[in-house]
Amino acid sequence: MKLLQRVQDILLKPKDTWPTIAGEPGDATTIYKDYLIYLALVPAVAGFIGMSLIGFGGFGFSMRVPIVSGLVSMMVGYVLSLVAVFVLGLIANALAPTFGGTKDPVSALKLLAYGSTAGFIGGVFSLIPSLSMLGLLASLYSIYLIFTGVPVLMKCPSEKAMPYTAVLIVCGIVAMVILGTLSAVFTGGARHGMMIGGRFGAPEVSINTPDGSISVNTAKIEDMAKKVDEAGKRMGSARASGDSAAAGKAAADIVGAMTGAAGVPFAAQDIKSWLPEKLDGLPRETFEVQSGAAMGMAGSTARASYGSGDSQIHLSITDIGGMGGLMGFAAWANMTVDKETNDSVEKVYKQGKRTIRENYRKDGSHVEFTVVLENGLIVEVSDDRTSLDKVRQALLGVDLAKMESAERPAKS
Repeated sequence: MKLLQRVQDILLKPKDTWPTIAGEPGDATTIYKDYLIYLALVPAVAGFIGMSLIGFGGFGFSMRVPIVSGLVSMMVGYVLSLVAVFVLGLIANALAPTFGGTKDPVSALKLLAYGSTAGFIGGVFSLIPSLSMLGLLASLYSIYLIFTGVPVLMKCPSEKAMPYTAVLIVCGIVAMVILGTLSAVFTGGARHGMMIGGRFGAPEVSINTPDGSISVNTAKIEDMAKKVDEAGKRMGSARASGDSAAAGKAAADIVGAMTGAAGVPFAAQDIKSWLPEKLDGLPRETFEVQSGAAMGMAGSTARASYGSGDSQIHLSITDIGGMGGLMGFAAWANMTVDKETNDSVEKVYKQGKRTIRENYRKDGSHVEFTVVLENGLIVEVSDDRTSLDKVRQALLGVDLAKMESAERPAKS
């Protein structure tokens, strides 16, 4: 396979090219080695040149991303885009039976790898930041490429190719949200090396950097895909019977399955009851509770401020029950970080089943101490003009064990 010829063929005559791709021998390693690692370089390198060398701006001013930061962003974006294709390939494979197709992990990876060609090539517009929106428009052509490839590679009936593609696109949007989160975490400072480990079908993929690592649990993604499969079947039955309400609920269940909604979140008033009356001897001055849900994703938050004179501590308790699945395989709950600059320190580490994040400025101007509990609750204590030890001491006034043992409400 000649790289440039394949790019040209899949873009200009996809219906003729997919049968050729389906008949080619190969495995995940070959797909990455001969195709993906080159295509993914286009948006990564173009973005670096556009943002760090050419710069962007308007109305008489311009700015550039510092070279080192630009290089870091380029490397992180490059690796995470390769991971995204891998993950979406797993999901496409798991979903195949739902739409009358046949499971085949290599074919599923081919579908996403070659179907993403337009999106990768469209990244060339990032050379000129003001034209980057054209890259987004170009990536929309990848939807058509995947649509034409689904019946050929996954062997699904042509009439089910569109809903199959639609579900994959929703999964892709979720993946982009995850990538944005991960990229923001890893581009906080200079990195000088990165490695991705794992194999297709392995239970875990890991990304390692000098500052820390993150693991992507593919077993959890497989479980998520099964739930999407079940919801997809219900949506198909509802559509066939003309029950629009049931079809809408099934669509919400698909999104909920992708975000790992194992149950409804704790009620905001329940979370409020976990806010102590005093924290580190300071009385509670104000509090606020919120809750909401949409398309299978729900959450509740309670915030309080404690103070006396110049001393003030802020506490927040957040339940991401409707988004817990994202944390299960892609948030910093699965990360370790040890980073220090001239001004600040950030550490993320495991403490039993809890994940701890310490983030503070060396001059004592701001401290944050966050605990992620296994059941999806996030507790954060923050303060200005204080020390990390004082914030840790304040957290002892919060009954974390009670939160961990609380029984999550069942779905109605």
